[in-house]
Amino acid sequence: MKVIIQRVSKASVTINEVKVASIKKGLLILLGISNEDNQEDINWLVRKIINLRIFNDQDGVMNHSLAEVDGNAIVVSQFTLHASTKKGNRPSYIKAAKPEIAIPIYHNFLKTLETALGKKIQSGQFGEDMKVELINDGPVTISIDSKNKE
Repeated sequence: MKVIIQRVSKASVTINEVKVASIKKGLLILLGISNEDNQEDINWLVRKIINLRIFNDQDGVMNHSLAEVDGNAIVVSQFTLHASTKKGNRPSYIKAAKPEIAIPIYHNFLKTLETALGKKIQSGQFGEDMKVELINDGPVTISIDSKNKE
């Protein structure tokens, strides 16, 4: 499971000209699911995401986590995080999970994140053409792979 986490001052997701998610201070989380991902990956990533100290304290130093600043989150499915560009110029997405595998994992990720933060998590819609708008705060953008725990 791969995520791109962006600290935002605001973010939103629009589908068919309807805004389906909108937050102010928090995280935009792009989530890529592979065939090998499971609840262990979800649990590890959720713990990592909510405890990352990437929000500024009163001195402007990144010392606070999402939970500590009472921030919000939007999760957007992003199969293209598993793109392979090794051969040619057309990315291959063979490592990305098919919908029948990815959708239940996506929903489990959302539920696990909601439970850990104790609040509703907004999201895009799996498999939809989404327009994602954000103001990246910092900018702070972090990539995490549950299969490469560094």
